[in-house]
Amino acid sequence: MRNRKMPTKPAFQRIALAVALGAVWLPLAQAQEVSTLAPVRVIGEGGATPLQPNARTEAAKLQRVPGGTNLVEPQKEPRLATLRDALDYQPGIVVQEFFGGIDQPRLNIRGSGIQSNPVNRGVLLMQDGLPLNEADGSFVIGFLEPRNSRLISIRRGANALSPGATTLGGEMDLQSLTGTQGDGISVDGGSFGRLGLYAAKGFESDRLDGRLSVSHDKSDGYRHHSSSERSSVQGNFGVRGERFENRTYFSYTDLEFDIPNVIPRSRMESDPRSVMGDYPNDPVNVYKRDPNRKSRQVRLANRSYWGGEDLNQTFGVYWQNIDDTFTSPEVSYPTTGHTYGAQWQLAGKLSSLDYRVALDWARSNMDRELHAVSPEGGRLRELADYDLQAENRSAVLGLQWHLTDRLSLVGDLKYTQAIRDARNRNNGISLNQDWSYTSPKVGVLWKPSDALRLFANVSRSNEAPTYWEIISASTPAAPQRLDLQRATTFEIGGDGALGSGEYAANWSLTLYRSNVRDELMHVSNANGTSAGTYNYRGRTRHQGIEAGLRGTLPGFGAGAFDYRVAYTYSDFRFRGGEFDGNHIAGVPKHLISAEVLYRVGGWRAGPNLRWIPSSTPTNHANVSGTDQDSYALLGFRVVYQHDKHWSAYLAADNITDKTYASSYVIRDRATDAMPTYLTGNGRSFSAGLSYKF
Repeated sequence: MRNRKMPTKPAFQRIALAVALGAVWLPLAQAQEVSTLAPVRVIGEGGATPLQPNARTEAAKLQRVPGGTNLVEPQKEPRLATLRDALDYQPGIVVQEFFGGIDQPRLNIRGSGIQSNPVNRGVLLMQDGLPLNEADGSFVIGFLEPRNSRLISIRRGANALSPGATTLGGEMDLQSLTGTQGDGISVDGGSFGRLGLYAAKGFESDRLDGRLSVSHDKSDGYRHHSSSERSSVQGNFGVRGERFENRTYFSYTDLEFDIPNVIPRSRMESDPRSVMGDYPNDPVNVYKRDPNRKSRQVRLANRSYWGGEDLNQTFGVYWQNIDDTFTSPEVSYPTTGHTYGAQWQLAGKLSSLDYRVALDWARSNMDRELHAVSPEGGRLRELADYDLQAENRSAVLGLQWHLTDRLSLVGDLKYTQAIRDARNRNNGISLNQDWSYTSPKVGVLWKPSDALRLFANVSRSNEAPTYWEIISASTPAAPQRLDLQRATTFEIGGDGALGSGEYAANWSLTLYRSNVRDELMHVSNANGTSAGTYNYRGRTRHQGIEAGLRGTLPGFGAGAFDYRVAYTYSDFRFRGGEFDGNHIAGVPKHLISAEVLYRVGGWRAGPNLRWIPSSTPTNHANVSGTDQDSYALLGFRVVYQHDKHWSAYLAADNITDKTYASSYVIRDRATDAMPTYLTGNGRSFSAGLSYKF
């Protein structure tokens, strides 16, 4: 598998005003009929059930949330090779690819978990309404399979609905295709040895349905020592009655990828595909040390729903095991364990009051060893052998009071007990930590018209450290005591439609400010590997703008132009302490993703853009000359829908062959000579063909 060879407050307000005015300024075209538009196959729009929402019913659910949300329909994307393909045009969602293959992209929502390495915390990932995270809050993001999802529902920040979601980043729920939805086969491939195979088949009757999908992906990678491979099997089975539904889910994922690791800026610019070890005097040889990750997961889950709109209950249970070995150039972390949990919710209506009560419980038992990595490859001595037990007990009370048909007050109160116990079997040193905390939210929703929704809320979030923070390679013999990361967030925004008919523009705009205490900061050493985590002793502030716009404009001939653009502004700063006034490293200040496709008949074609217009600090001291440089990536794609069965696409990415840093390691301080940057993919081409049964 491995290829061995080679700002300030006024500025924030000015930008917010500019985005708001820009959304209002958009020219409105008169609605008119286009007789030969491309056929669009809509998956799952009919026959929605409580455990199988379609886009319409899920959108209605999100409309009752007084804050920023996203609803993604992955099946409308012609290519789903990576998670970024599904999330690229979503405001407030920042996906920074590491190596551009099937690896571990850095997922950021409002700066939550951006410091982690490996990338594994800050957002609650869910599969069909039940958590995918381990009980300590960590996850392996490469387990996600967007090709098997009909919807991805994202509730940013404290807008999360699950009782177990209390972090600054919120929650992301991948909802599976069921029955005969998406039956078919597909194959795609392209530059750098990319190959993707996918097949799915299901059955469906009045009361029963089932589905099974298999996928296999591989990539040789753009850089040396960056190959990746993943195989996945997923299935579900459902039973429905008049006022009852039960669904069972299972999945198996086998993921492994090589890690090319970081290089200095000068090396990236002169030899972007290289790794440390390609030149005689490199201090670290990546080929010999062989950093990589190998992860396997088996998961079983079951959910039941009974009742009606006025009073209903939902109960779910899940179990998953993990066999995960993350190996950096200096330390290897083999981890095995089991996680199991349960979730119950009672929801109903009482006159003008909607209510819900929910309980959530999760527990993980894990074993994690730490081994030093030899300069010549292989493991040296064992540094530690840990017995880890994490447990969460959560409850939520949610109320929505409809003052009028168009105005309502929303309140949530979450209570959580979090336990993180760790014991080193080698020396008997243990650390038992537990926290109890509340995460309240109060919001208001106002719909002055059917085409306009406005909201505001204030909330509190809390995040307990994961074992990736508690167990540190810098002090392997003893676990590290850390405090909760807490934040108070103020949020205001809205969404709606400009105009009506075929050429209406759908917009969304959210502004938030989070005042954070004891932020968890994970930093790297001079060689670019983990150097531990600490709570920053001073306040920090996360504030930003999340704006989106999409719609259709009249085109020449019988066609039309479909467009979408997402803008995410992130102004994260230290507000006291050692780095007072500096930018927090890790998140681009401005991120713009945009696409325009000309659509006629069964054809769609057009350019796309991913643009970071300003440099981004890679260290908290904001040392001059160590930033990630700004860049713009231009792409183009052509999509052809022959009929309801056959479709194909052809895509070109980074057409100008721009050399840029897709991501980087984060430090307190750095010099330009340190290996810091991960090179993004060069010019690439991909194509795919699919057949729907």
